[in-house]
Amino acid sequence: MDRFKNKKILVVGIGKTGFALIHFFNQLGCDIRVTDIKPIFDLNKEVKKLKKFEPAPQMTFGEHVNDDFLDADVIVYSSRVNPNLPQLELARSNGREVYSEFALANKLCRKPIIAVCGSYGRSTIAHMIGFALKQEGKNIFVGGTSEEPFINYAMSPNRDLIDYVVVEVSAVQMLKLENFHPKVVVFSNIGEEYSKIHFNSVGTYIETKLNVIKSLSPDDYLIVNFDVLGNNTFFRNANCQTYWYTRKSFAKMGVMNEVQGTHFHDRRIHSGIHYHSEFKVNEMKIVGVENRENLLAAISACKALDISDKSIQSTIEKFPGIPHRLEFLIEKNGVCFYNDSKTETLEQLKKSISAFKTPVILIAGGKDDEEVDYEKYAEEITQNVRVLVLVGECKERMNRFFGNFTQTFIVGSFEESVLIAYQKARTGDTILLSPGNESTDFFRDFEERGNYFKKLVYQL
Repeated sequence: MDRFKNKKILVVGIGKTGFALIHFFNQLGCDIRVTDIKPIFDLNKEVKKLKKFEPAPQMTFGEHVNDDFLDADVIVYSSRVNPNLPQLELARSNGREVYSEFALANKLCRKPIIAVCGSYGRSTIAHMIGFALKQEGKNIFVGGTSEEPFINYAMSPNRDLIDYVVVEVSAVQMLKLENFHPKVVVFSNIGEEYSKIHFNSVGTYIETKLNVIKSLSPDDYLIVNFDVLGNNTFFRNANCQTYWYTRKSFAKMGVMNEVQGTHFHDRRIHSGIHYHSEFKVNEMKIVGVENRENLLAAISACKALDISDKSIQSTIEKFPGIPHRLEFLIEKNGVCFYNDSKTETLEQLKKSISAFKTPVILIAGGKDDEEVDYEKYAEEITQNVRVLVLVGECKERMNRFFGNFTQTFIVGSFEESVLIAYQKARTGDTILLSPGNESTDFFRDFEERGNYFKKLVYQL
């Protein structure tokens, strides 16, 4: 990191990643300028935060000025910025060092990397792996997202003591990424939705995602979802140790001698990586078919790394889930509480409800949006809801469409919603905060809402 000390730095793109980069370079005594294409009147909060730095960075907003890029020694951009931006190309052609935030962090990382590269479920798989490694007594860093940028690893005061770095890797982060050589790569799936800003076709997008496999050697591990990628010759011919996982049974499918990995059989998870292991799943805290699939991916990665069966079983029983995404909080007097504050659409709410096998007590509501069609989802969502507690701006409109299907309570405050839900609960019930609407009627964002829900639950 010393090579960046006192350099002239340009940070392109202001957001959580941009601020993380400013913190990093500020510690190195760099001369920092930030630039963002958004006009300054759209960045009032960000500007106030920038002015609190000592010294405050120079700022250019509303345009990207060529001279800013040519005056800098090093240019680092966030993932939402197009890596082929003309000014970035200008800087490259004039010999400037240009990195994405992810590429810079990778350059500085000297620890074994576990890369979770699927299109969906990345966060859950990454955090499950991290949780299991912690159970094993390992020091780990989990990141690669806007909430926890990879560059934060380089700022960790204990980075030299870290054993493994677990990162989520999107196709966008793979662009312009050189010398990326993970020890373990996990592919849960490959979706066809992609950023039109960064890719000109679905083919280019998929090819970029798969580039990481080309760096693997026979000493590395590739963990792949057999159910969706089992027929892909690219994975089958990878130059590494490949293990598969499936929600089905290798024995019943007749592929036991064809593939190695992890699968469900006779109500248990079986894994043949390095040696045979069996894991009980009846005490899982997290719910939903997708999470069971994510668990198989995490177990396979941990087995490849020779993590003990005891630590893996402990992860199965104790892992609470990702904050604000069907996150298990606590069991109180036989009632389980789950925080799903990040669910802000009815489509997501439908999926969250379906993750539970028994009817739930649902706390829903939030900012009112007249374009939301509640009627379309009302019957489907409420068929697995025993008690519905509505709060927020949209509560009256939700009640018109949802109230006829289940026992419904309309409350005036968020605090009251938690109290009513708990009062109506019986032993064995589940109370779920899954709003299905944006949080900005009462809260700054879904994280603030979810954290406040946790506080209220723990105070009961």
